[in-house]
Amino acid sequence: MLKRRFIVHLDMDAFFASIEQRDNPGLRGQPVVIGADPKSGRGRGVVATCSYEARKFGIHSALPISSAYRKCPRAVFLRPDMEKYSIVSDRIMEIFYTFTHAVEPVSIDEAFLDISDTYFHFGTPLQACLLIKSRIKEVTGLTASIGLAPNKLVAKIASEINKPDGMVEVAPENMLAFLRPLDLKKIWGLGEKSRLALNNAGIRTIGELADRNIREIVTLFGKNGAYFWQLANGIDEREVEPETEAKSISNEFTFENDTSALPEIRAVLLSLCEKVSSRLRPAGSKGRTVTLKIRFADFQTFTRAVTMKEPIDSVDIIYRKITLLADSFLAKGKKVRLVGVKVSGFIPADTRATLFKPEGENRSEKVYRAIDEIRERFGYDAICRSSTRITRK
Repeated sequence: MLKRRFIVHLDMDAFFASIEQRDNPGLRGQPVVIGADPKSGRGRGVVATCSYEARKFGIHSALPISSAYRKCPRAVFLRPDMEKYSIVSDRIMEIFYTFTHAVEPVSIDEAFLDISDTYFHFGTPLQACLLIKSRIKEVTGLTASIGLAPNKLVAKIASEINKPDGMVEVAPENMLAFLRPLDLKKIWGLGEKSRLALNNAGIRTIGELADRNIREIVTLFGKNGAYFWQLANGIDEREVEPETEAKSISNEFTFENDTSALPEIRAVLLSLCEKVSSRLRPAGSKGRTVTLKIRFADFQTFTRAVTMKEPIDSVDIIYRKITLLADSFLAKGKKVRLVGVKVSGFIPADTRATLFKPEGENRSEKVYRAIDEIRERFGYDAICRSSTRITRK
C-alpha cells in the first residue's frame, strides 16, 4: 500500500505590499504598488507586487510601472526594501522548520512543505496547516494562503483558489474533479506557446487534456507532452526537495534603531545563537567554525570567525565564542545596525574526536532535546530565556 502524501504549498498574500501596510497603518486599505519610481507615468521598470486594493485597478506583478500609474495615479508607489522583506521571510521559514524539515523554498514568499511524516504532532494535516497560518499571523502580522493536496501541482493550484488568507484542502478522491474544469494556464510550467498549441487542438481545460489519448499529446509535444498529460490526470510524483545540503546555518537580526546598548546587543546575540543551535540539532549536525557578522550604523560590515577542535551544537558554547568575537567591536561604543551568527564546518553529530563525552554534556543534550520537542510542538517562542525576550516583542 502506497503511503499517503500530504503536500503543502504556501504563498504569502501580496507579501511586499502587506509588509508596508503592516508597518504603516496609513497605507491599509489603500492601493499600494511596490516597484520602480513611476515618475508621473514616465518611469521605467516594472511592478514587483501590489496590494489587493491596487489589483482591482488591473495592476499586477511585472506590469510596466508607467502602465500601473496610468491605471491608478492615486496609488502609493514605494521602492522595494529587500532587506526588510528578507528578514520577514527568514522568520516565516523558521516557522516552517518547526513543522517539518522537508521545506522547499520557491521564492522569498512561497514554499512547498511535505508534512506526511510530521502532521500528527499537530492533529490532522488540515489542523497542521491552520496552525502554520496562525503562527505566521502571530509572528509577522501577515496572512498566507495554503493549498493542501496529495501532490505539488494540486497543492499549488489549491493555494491560489481563495486568496487572500485562503485554505483549500483537496483530498485524493476529489483531485480529478477539482482539476477538470480549470483552465490549462493553471498547470505549473506549461508555457504560453504550449497552451496556445493545445487551444488550437481544441483543448482548453485540464479535463480536456486528461481525456485525450497520451499518444496524441506526445506527438504534439514529445516527452513534455507525456508529462503535461500526467499532470492533467493528477499524476505528479515530484518530491518536495529541501535546499541542497547546507554548508552553514546562520541567522541575522537588524535592530529597529541603531544601538550601542550592550545588554540589548548581547540579548540579540544570545537569541541568534539559540536559533542557530536549534536548527543544528534536528539536522543531526555539529559545526567547528563559529562566525560573527556585525554591521554598524555607517554600514561598515565586519566578520570574525573561530574554529575549534571539537564540533559543537550547544547554544552556551556558541554564545561564549560569539561574545568573545564581539567584545572587541562593542568596546568601541559604536552604534550597531545588524548582527549575525553562523556555524559551519559540519560533521555528523555523533562523530567525536575523543572517546568520552565531557562531563555534563549528556545532561545538557537532554535539556536541549526537551526544548526542541517543546518548540516543535508549540512553536519556537513557546520557551525562551528571559534575557532574550527583548528580541521577541
